[in-house]
Amino acid sequence: MELRHLEHFVAVAEEQHFTRAAERLRVAQSGVSASVRALERELGAELFIRTTRRVGLTDSGRALLVEARRTLACAAAAREAVAAVQGLMGGTLSVGTEQCMGTVDAGALLASFHALHPQVEMHMEQAGSGRLLEQVRRGELDLAFVVHDDVHDGVRLRRIAEEPLMLLCRADHPLAGIGGPVAPARLAGEVFVDLHPDWGARRAADLAFAEAGVVRKVALQVNDVYTLLDLVSRGLGAAVVPRPVTLKEQARGLSAVPLEGPVRWKVGVAVPAAGQPTAAARALLATIGHRDGD
Repeated sequence: MELRHLEHFVAVAEEQHFTRAAERLRVAQSGVSASVRALERELGAELFIRTTRRVGLTDSGRALLVEARRTLACAAAAREAVAAVQGLMGGTLSVGTEQCMGTVDAGALLASFHALHPQVEMHMEQAGSGRLLEQVRRGELDLAFVVHDDVHDGVRLRRIAEEPLMLLCRADHPLAGIGGPVAPARLAGEVFVDLHPDWGARRAADLAFAEAGVVRKVALQVNDVYTLLDLVSRGLGAAVVPRPVTLKEQARGLSAVPLEGPVRWKVGVAVPAAGQPTAAARALLATIGHRDGD
């Protein structure tokens, strides 16, 4: 029984799909299928119920999944122990991050880490916080820089920073330059530009209006901050964004007004709740200067 076969089996079990598992592992689908067939022959049992749309675990597959995860974790720990004795750090480091976090420069952080530990193979994925938190929970990422609301099942969150939410609008908007915070109730009829719901900033904005009992109309949804700023500058809507977004060069000339209410944009680093971070993940965490969030 090869570790590679177990790794491929776990990926298929978690993705419930051979193609997605192959994409996650960055190998050919035929190789993943061959690994699963080899395990089934060796164990004398079917591990998956296959349909045209998805695959599900059999009872044998569910029993193997528990032990396969444990075996892979032990193998990783063994490699780290040997590397520690040799004074080396190897293996892989998989990191997720949202775009334009403002408080975290993932590129600079990974560049510094690579200079110290060039033998570590690094992978980075950029996505919305909702997806990243799920990938951390499933063990697909060692850690991720995310926007969060304090509690998420299956992950531990360590706080990095938090910022207020701001209304961002053109200088000719009726609320531009007002003296104090604006209440969500005053924005009930406003047309908004915002990011897609998986993004942490969008989730924070939605929560702020929901807690105020205000229905918000999001007319334009985009996938990046720079398009959002462009649309606001063209007068196609206002936006609710964390304060760091208002400080970007592309926001120059726009008006930023604090949004009234208790909701804050919270940035943290998420790690799996089960087990300990890998040696590479621990080394990266040590450079961040974070503090645990309660």
